[in-house]
Amino acid sequence: MKVVALPQVREYLKELSQVLYENEYFGFEESAIKYVEDLFKDIETTLHRRQKRQAPSYFDRFGKNMFYATFKRSKNTQWFVFFTIYEKNNELIYLVRHITNNHVSSQYL
Repeated sequence: MKVVALPQVREYLKELSQVLYENEYFGFEESAIKYVEDLFKDIETTLHRRQKRQAPSYFDRFGKNMFYATFKRSKNTQWFVFFTIYEKNNELIYLVRHITNNHVSSQYL
């Protein structure tokens, strides 16, 4: 099993740490960076074990026939990871196509 993120997802995560710091969700830039790194490490190591749901058609602009899984990071914030699953050489590959959270997209789920 392998988890791969599209370049735009990786770029989003890089920008996310800056946004979290600049909007004062974290007092230190290092804390914001660690939060994002921990989120992605959790995605990489546990996505295949998470309950997956069919993604609503609203998210088709990021890919067709996607699934999503949830990652709760605090009592207020839950992240939604949208992905497709492929098989190559008898190995499952989870391709992360989009990441968002409940503050932005919960009304579409």
